[in-house]
Amino acid sequence: MYRLHTGKDFLLGSLFCILALSAFRANAQEPISQTEPDVSLVCIIGVGDMMLGTNYPSTSYLPPNGGKDLLAEVQQILREADVTFGNLEGTILDSGGTAKRCKNPDLCYAFRSPESYAQHFADAGFDFLSLANNHSGDFGPTGRQRTKEVLDELQIRYAGLAGSDEQAVLEKDGLTYGFCAFAPNSGTCDIRQISRAQAIVRELADRCDIVIVSFHGGAEGASHQNVPRTTETYYGENRGNVHQFAHAVVDAGADLVFGHGPHVTRAVELYKDRFIAYSLGNFCTYGRFNLRGPAGIAPIVKVYTDTEGAFVTGEIISTYQAKAHGPKIDPQHQALKRIMELSAQDFPESPLQIDADGQLSKKTSD
Repeated sequence: MYRLHTGKDFLLGSLFCILALSAFRANAQEPISQTEPDVSLVCIIGVGDMMLGTNYPSTSYLPPNGGKDLLAEVQQILREADVTFGNLEGTILDSGGTAKRCKNPDLCYAFRSPESYAQHFADAGFDFLSLANNHSGDFGPTGRQRTKEVLDELQIRYAGLAGSDEQAVLEKDGLTYGFCAFAPNSGTCDIRQISRAQAIVRELADRCDIVIVSFHGGAEGASHQNVPRTTETYYGENRGNVHQFAHAVVDAGADLVFGHGPHVTRAVELYKDRFIAYSLGNFCTYGRFNLRGPAGIAPIVKVYTDTEGAFVTGEIISTYQAKAHGPKIDPQHQALKRIMELSAQDFPESPLQIDADGQLSKKTSD
């Protein structure tokens, strides 16, 4: 396991500073008693949608310098974690495959990133990527197979494909991490089949120390930033009840739940001492994504748990992106401010405290 990383100022006071307490009895002074805290914390980072550029329908949608600069400003942060997660939108394939047919091209895109771009995920420290979304099948079985082969070569774990890749396991520094992912899309583990999702989570929980669950669900866009606690329908498609799903998988043994899909940032909460993020927004989506307004801001969520997955503390780091560049640190902290507003609106009962500097903690009882 990793010991707590240095440079986390917000943790130093609470985790490393122990005051010596002197106890006096009526007739004699006893020795000073000092207790060392357990500082064996696990740092897990989650980010949202990633698509580093597509060579389809033309190479005009590829970034300069082979995409090497897209994650440059946030790479050091992403690599600080023991485990880093993101959602991979689209396929990793140089050419070929059968592009999906779109009834309405204005609402439907097919993403195919060059195989060399996968190295950027490895360089940024990604351990788990979700394939459970509406773009993992953009280039049919060929696209999915080559995507998996490239990620295997880089030792990046993935999950979310029904029947073939429903879960992934990573052993690292004495801990075993389990990962699974869900979406309402063909070929993926179905977010709407909650009992099946719980079964997958229970299987992972039986053999892993910490279980991370990802979902791609909910309606999209600026008018759907709130979590409604009901089934969400978008363009006539049942996108799942993300609130019910998240609580159900925690009940089954999940320790962290990272959501994405709405392409905007949504609320976060604590449920049974487990951290849930309902949408991590567009994190690094070059070229063909709408990045206007709330679609252009996203958090890096850094969660510290104990070695059994229970929430201890955390941090939200705000980023923004534009058509010409990948995520950059946002000095205006827009994503943080939005998460604070939405979380207060949607989950006032949550014991999660979010401070204006991005620190996450559990509220103390009065």
